[in-house]
Amino acid sequence: MGLQRTALIPAALALTLLAACSGAPRSTFQGYVEGEFVYMASSQPGRLEHLAVARGQEVDRGAPLFTLEATDERAAQQQAHAQLAASQAQLADIETGKRPPEVAVVAAQLTQAEAAARKSALQRQRDEAQFGSGGISREQLEATVALATSDAARVSELASQLEVARLPGRAEQLKAQSRQVEAARAVLEQADWRLGEKSIAAPSAGLVYDTLYREGEWVAPGSPVVRMLPPQNIKVRFYVPETVIGTLTPGRKVLLHCDGCAADVPAAISFVSKEAEYTPPVIYSNETRGKLVYMIEAHPAPADAVKLHPGQPLEVHLQ
Repeated sequence: MGLQRTALIPAALALTLLAACSGAPRSTFQGYVEGEFVYMASSQPGRLEHLAVARGQEVDRGAPLFTLEATDERAAQQQAHAQLAASQAQLADIETGKRPPEVAVVAAQLTQAEAAARKSALQRQRDEAQFGSGGISREQLEATVALATSDAARVSELASQLEVARLPGRAEQLKAQSRQVEAARAVLEQADWRLGEKSIAAPSAGLVYDTLYREGEWVAPGSPVVRMLPPQNIKVRFYVPETVIGTLTPGRKVLLHCDGCAADVPAAISFVSKEAEYTPPVIYSNETRGKLVYMIEAHPAPADAVKLHPGQPLEVHLQ
């Protein structure tokens, strides 16, 4: 997780104010380079297991920066995987009804019951004929009829059991198990996220300005481990007097001149302050309004920004 902060670099403000009051050309002002650093940290605590970068190193977007120890997080991820698999298996079992061997048992019992029902039905027919001719007693006939009726009822019962065995679980049972699967999946996503927070990569290309921990040290949650400076976060800050502020708007081109630079660096104004500041010490009056200055910020192109360094003094030429 990257935590964005603005690092205020000690400015050459005295040079700026001096230029505003000394009759320097109205198109040239003193300024300085400022960097908005990106502090790379993890939301999870842990021992710093591996620091993949060094101070002063240029890295690409997505390059690994550091890794924290993640034994507990890996175990939690494995547990979440197992819980999700178990929930999904139980849902599949409910959706398919009884297992095939269980259905086969009920089907076999039905076949036996049908055979017994046919046998008892035939015996009933014979006993009814014999009772009509006086060959058996009424008690024997009643017993035969009762057995035939019982066998027929048994066939009906097993047929119903077989039909139920082939049905999936009840709708409410299926709904409840589906929610269990969703809950297990959410737990897995959380475990994946926690494990991912133990390995931090660069959000953009840039300079590793500083490293704040060494391998083996304990890192608290949210504590920056690497301080980065992407080139797009390098800007120039300078101050102009009240007489010039009205001519400056965002997008206006400027040229940056610094000692040791092979050539001037082009930039564009990105911010014009709406509030005035005073060159201290001063008390405002109509006679001292010339002491008012306004802060201006300009951004060079990322390809040119790498030529500049935070805190570096330079001259800003208005175009």
